[in-house]
Amino acid sequence: MNAPKALDHDESRAVAKRVAARIGFYAATCLLAVFFALPLLWLITAPFSAAPRFSVSIPDFTLKNFSVVFSNRYAMPSLMNSVILAVGTAAFVVVGAALASYALSRVRIPGRDVLLYVLLLLSSVVTGTAAMVPLFLLVSEVGEKISPALGLDSRFAVMLVMSGGLLPAAIFMLKDFVDTIPKSYEESARVFGASPLRALKDIVAPLIAPGLATISVWTVVNVWGNFLVPFILLRDPGKQPGAVLMHTMYTDAGQPNLALLATFSLLYSLPVVAMYLFVSRRYGFRFHGGIKSLCPTSP
Repeated sequence: MNAPKALDHDESRAVAKRVAARIGFYAATCLLAVFFALPLLWLITAPFSAAPRFSVSIPDFTLKNFSVVFSNRYAMPSLMNSVILAVGTAAFVVVGAALASYALSRVRIPGRDVLLYVLLLLSSVVTGTAAMVPLFLLVSEVGEKISPALGLDSRFAVMLVMSGGLLPAAIFMLKDFVDTIPKSYEESARVFGASPLRALKDIVAPLIAPGLATISVWTVVNVWGNFLVPFILLRDPGKQPGAVLMHTMYTDAGQPNLALLATFSLLYSLPVVAMYLFVSRRYGFRFHGGIKSLCPTSP
């Protein structure tokens, strides 16, 4: 007669443990959410405060900080420079990665996978900080001996440098998307006289559109927050992006001007948020390859 009671007691203890574990999980999740939400909340409220501090509080509403930022002759042009560098680098990376990943996926090259992994490893180990001295010397020599458009103080040179650092990883990621596309799709186009480039443009590219979107967003995010490369290679303040301009919003003693820094940071983040909303609406962040996920099944 005591066995059922003991069983009920054990079940109650098991239920209580599960409930306690669930409560602990939700409590930890809430604390983690608050940890990440507080900086965002500060970024939203501080630009509208007359005297922002390092704490989140109800601001004394004012738009004076925005008028000060807009009156800075380098503020808005720096945002445009960031857009130019991000879009230009993304174009180089997307086109280069599409061509290279298509060739590596379709052509049997001896040591293909080893080459790809070596490029990826080198791009990860030799980071921008470690490579800045040779890159600076290389860009300087190219600008003096070939063309000033490829030398120092050139946006085009900055795009090429950043594209070179991002291409190996972009090729590695995009190749997986190309591998999922059956070769029969391209063979049908080749029968009707399409060149490999035409097959890539009209057949493969539409099918790997989520992969291209992934590479584009990843490249823009990396370029948008890059400080070191444009800071070293661009000398004209009118050509420097927003990431470099933020460096001027600190005093000589290293103290930040919170009003200007918070306001410009909010404006600086808006294009990235707009890109996120656009890509999320267009693809829903379902970044995956495969014919079945991209094309309707035929009856």
